[in-house]
Amino acid sequence: MIEPIGNQYVVARPVYSANAFGEDHKKEERHHKTFLDHLKVWCSCSTQKAKRIALSLFPIASWLPAYRLKEWLLSDIVSGISTGLVAVLQGLAFALLVTIPPRYGLYAAFFPVLTYFFLGTSKHISVGPFPVLSMMVGAVVTRVASDDSTTTESSSNLMGNDSSLEDRKLMVATSVTVLSGIIQLALGVLQIGFVVIYLSESLISGFTTAAAIHVLVSQLKFMLQLTVPAHTDPFSIFKVLESVFTQIEKTNIADLVTSLVILVVVFVVKEINQRYKAKLPVPIPIELIMTVIATGVSYGFDFEHRYNVSVIGDMRQGFESPITPDAQIFQETIGDCFGVAIVGFAVAFSVASVYSLKYDYPIDGNQELIALGVSNIFTGAFRGFAGSTALSRSGVQESTGGKTQIAGILSAVIVLIVIVAIGFLLEPLQKSVLAALALGNLKGMLMQFAEIGRLWKKDKYDCFIWIMTFIFAIVLGLGLGLAASVAFQLLTIIFRTQFPKCSTLANVGRSNIYKNKKDYSEMYEPEGVKIFRCPSPIYFANIRFFKQKLTDAVGFSPLRILRKRNKALKKLRKLQKQGLLQVTPKGFICTADGFKDSDDELDNNQIEELDQPINTADLPFQIDWNADLPVNIVVPKISLHSLILDFSAVSFLDVSSMRGLKTILQEFIRINVDVYIVGTDDDFIEKLARCQFFDDEVKDSIFFLTIHDAVLHVLMKKDYSTSKFNPTQQKETKFDFTINTNGGLRNRECQVPIETKF
Repeated sequence: MIEPIGNQYVVARPVYSANAFGEDHKKEERHHKTFLDHLKVWCSCSTQKAKRIALSLFPIASWLPAYRLKEWLLSDIVSGISTGLVAVLQGLAFALLVTIPPRYGLYAAFFPVLTYFFLGTSKHISVGPFPVLSMMVGAVVTRVASDDSTTTESSSNLMGNDSSLEDRKLMVATSVTVLSGIIQLALGVLQIGFVVIYLSESLISGFTTAAAIHVLVSQLKFMLQLTVPAHTDPFSIFKVLESVFTQIEKTNIADLVTSLVILVVVFVVKEINQRYKAKLPVPIPIELIMTVIATGVSYGFDFEHRYNVSVIGDMRQGFESPITPDAQIFQETIGDCFGVAIVGFAVAFSVASVYSLKYDYPIDGNQELIALGVSNIFTGAFRGFAGSTALSRSGVQESTGGKTQIAGILSAVIVLIVIVAIGFLLEPLQKSVLAALALGNLKGMLMQFAEIGRLWKKDKYDCFIWIMTFIFAIVLGLGLGLAASVAFQLLTIIFRTQFPKCSTLANVGRSNIYKNKKDYSEMYEPEGVKIFRCPSPIYFANIRFFKQKLTDAVGFSPLRILRKRNKALKKLRKLQKQGLLQVTPKGFICTADGFKDSDDELDNNQIEELDQPINTADLPFQIDWNADLPVNIVVPKISLHSLILDFSAVSFLDVSSMRGLKTILQEFIRINVDVYIVGTDDDFIEKLARCQFFDDEVKDSIFFLTIHDAVLHVLMKKDYSTSKFNPTQQKETKFDFTINTNGGLRNRECQVPIETKF
C-alpha cells in the first residue's frame, strides 16, 4: 500500500526476498519464442504480409499517392533545379578524388538518384558523390591501378599507356562500387542494418575530419598543377606532402591564383549563406556562379595554351556503354569495399535520421541499405563511382523547399541535360577550379576540430575516440584507419566495463535511499553491514578487479581470514588433545609455556584444507573469533557480519565470472559473513539456477528485491532495535550478534509497521 502525504509517501509492505516475493506474487509463465518460431513467422505467407513487404521494398508506393501536387510541386521544382546544379559541380569535382576523368562524376551524380527515388525511405537527402567516400575509392584505385601499371610496364612496353591506365582506374573504381553495393544489399536483405551502431558520432566526426585532410592534401596537386606519384601505403599523406614541397618551384601560378580566388570567394559566400539563411529565400549558388565565370575566363583568354593550365578536356555527350566488373578486383579489394559500404551507409543514415526527426516521418535502416546497395550496383555498372549523400547537397535540397524525392528526380534531370547536351561547355574549365570547389565543401568537416574541446568537457572517452580515430585515419589511411578506429572504440567499451567505478553505499536521510558514502556528509551505515555496488556487467575480464575492489571495500581478504581461522583451529585442537587448554566462562586458559607451531608447514602442505569451511563440531566448546585466543594464536578480528551486493546494474554474468563470484561468496560465508544480492532481474537468477550456481552454502534465498529490503532483513535478523542507534553511532555502544554459520537465511513471520525508520 502506498499512502501519499503531501510531497512524501509512506509505503507499507513486507520485507521481500526474491523467494518471498515469488510466493506472494505468482509470476505468469511466458512462452519465449525460439529461433524456429521466428523462422516459421518469417517463412509464413499471407496477403497482408505480401502487401507489407511490397510497400517496404518500394516506399514510393506509400508516399507518391499521398503527394500534394498543388502544395509541394513548385517547391520541389525549385529545390530540384538548385540541387541539380550543385550535383553537377560536385560530381565533376569529386571525380578528381577518385582519380578518374571528371565526366564520370556526372554519371555518379545521375544514376543513384533514379534507384533511390523508388527504393529510399528518406524524403530529403540527395544521394550521389560524397567527398569522404570518393577519397576512399580513390585510395583503392590508386593502389590497385598503380600495382597493375607497374607490372604491365615491366612486362611490355605498349603505346597509349595513359589511356590504358585511365581505363584500368575506371575498371577498379566501378568494380569497387559494385562490390560495395553488393555488400550493402546483402546487409539490408539479411536485416543487419544495426551494424552502423558500431560507428559512434565521435568516431564518424573524427573520421570525416581526417578524410577532409586527405581530400585537402590530394587536391594540392591540382591547385598547384604538380606531378605527384601515387602513394597508398600507411603514411601516404606525408609522402604526398613531401612530393608537393620538393616540387613547389614548379607550381603553375595561373592555377594557384585561380584556385585561391575561387576558394576565398566560395568560403565568404558560404559564410553569408549560413549567417543570413533565415533572410535569404534560397542560398546563393556560388559554386555555379564561379564555375560559369571561371569557364568563360578560361575559354576567353585561352588559359590552356597561354598558361599551360590543366582543364577538364573531353566531355563526351551522351552515355557510354555499361561495364562488366572485374572479379579479380573483387578479391583484391573486398576489405576496402566493406569499409566503403559501411561508411557510405553510416553517413547517409545519420543525415536521413536528422531530417526524419525534423519533419516527423519514419525511415528504415535496412531499407536504406537496400536502396544504397542497388544504387551503387546500378551506378557502378554504368561507369560511376560509389556514392552516399553530401551534407551540403542535401542541405540545399532541404533549405530550398524540397518536400519529397520528386526534387531528387528533378535534380537528376538537370544532370541529364548536362550529360547529353551542354557538357561540352565545361571543357575549358580548369581542374584547379574543381579542386577549389571540392575544398569549399569541406568547411563543415574541418570545423569539426571544435568537437575536441566540447567532448573533453562532456566525456573524455569520446574525446579520446575522436582524437585516435583522426590519428589512425591520417597515419594509416582511410581503410586501415577505419578498422583501427572501430577496434579502439570497442576497446574503450571493454576498458570501461573491465575497470568499473565500484562504490560503497550508505543510507541518506534515514530513508530507503542509498548513495555513495563519499558523496554526502550525513550518511548512516548500519554497524557491521557493508553495501557494495558494481555498476557494470561482471565477466571474465573484470572478475579479478571486482574481487579486489570488494576486498578493499570491506577492509580484509575473506580467504586470508578463513585460512587464519583454520590454522588457529588446528592449534586449538592440538592443545586440547594434549590437555594444555582449559575453557572457562571468561575465555581460554593455556597451560603450555611458549607454545609454537610451524605456520610455513601449514601453509605449504595443507593449503587446500585451510580453504575448507570451518568445522567445530568435534570440539566441546564454541569459539568466538572476535574474542581473545590463547597466547601465540592470532586471528584478525572483523566487525562485518553482513555484506550486501547491489547488482542492479549488472546485466549479465558469464560462466567464468560465475565461478569466481561463487568462490567469493563462499569465502565470506565460511567466515560467518552473511551475503545478500539485491536488484537483480528474474532472468539473472534463473540463469544462475540453470548453471547450478546454488548449493548447501550459496542458497537462492540470498536475493532481495532492494537494498532497503536486505538492510531491514539484516536488522531484524540480528534481533536488535533500530531505535538504539543514534545519528552519531557512538563507539561505546556494543551489541552481541548471533551469526548463522551455515550462511542460510531464517524464515520467520514478522509484522512490519506502516512507517519504518532507522
